[in-house]
Amino acid sequence: MEDPELNDTDRALGFTIPARHARGRIVRLGPLLDTILAAHAYPPAIEALLAEALTLAALIGSTLKDAGGQLTLQAQTDGGVVKLLVCDYKGGELRGYVDFDAERLAAGPEQPSLFALFGAGYLAITFDQAATKERYQGIVPLDGDTLAEAAQNYFVQSEQIPTLVKLGIARRADGGHVAGGLFLQHLPEGEEGRERIHTRLDHPEWEHVAILGGTMGADELADPALPLETLIWRLFNEEDEVRLLSEVAVTRGCRCSPDYIAQVLSKFPVEEQRAMAGEDGMITVDCAFCAQKFPVAVTDVVL
Repeated sequence: MEDPELNDTDRALGFTIPARHARGRIVRLGPLLDTILAAHAYPPAIEALLAEALTLAALIGSTLKDAGGQLTLQAQTDGGVVKLLVCDYKGGELRGYVDFDAERLAAGPEQPSLFALFGAGYLAITFDQAATKERYQGIVPLDGDTLAEAAQNYFVQSEQIPTLVKLGIARRADGGHVAGGLFLQHLPEGEEGRERIHTRLDHPEWEHVAILGGTMGADELADPALPLETLIWRLFNEEDEVRLLSEVAVTRGCRCSPDYIAQVLSKFPVEEQRAMAGEDGMITVDCAFCAQKFPVAVTDVVL
């Protein structure tokens, strides 16, 4: 039976405000988030960090026009507790994991700062466009208080697009998680839709949208009883027109499989394939995303 408390989760909804030259995306994750987090026995601080990163990946990734395109968030450390954080979004499928130093985390505060987690680290946001085969990446330092601030800095610094990102994470009474996010951007002047022609950083219409977006509470974003449409209405009900775009269902999407693993292994020289195999002639590959083990016989590797 469907949990009535999780009646609006695991989807993203886009919208535009034509008169304000702005676009937005709102997302909320629920059971999907628990499934991804359950793959590893993460401590609470790492769970919260990955939940935030997954929500951010879903927010930005679901704006891709190319259905086959992929958005990857990668945060690396320089002296921090976290060694590597990776999330990616492709065609509505979301995955992510964190590699961290458990001893250093346990020795630190219960709720570590972003600097404690990453040190002088950085956030890389990579877009892979399947249709055009184009790939571009922006890198920003993790010098704010949250990953949301780092993402805002990316769009302002790398894309020159005024952007607002808000995230909310909540723990349910049953121990599960709910996370929500709001993503607002000033649209370039020119073609509606839209390819960037130029953006005015001081546009008064954007200031109005950003002020309204800033009133959205983290508790509202993470409340699965509030439909996403209701949140949009709360923010922009006084606008002349708000156009809702098609929604996107967000699912767990680990792309590992025995066939895929075999194809990857086939790219290694035969000598290396044999060196990777155990005495039973099997190569065991661990997937960091879903924590599954894939044993592949050397004889099954496509050469």
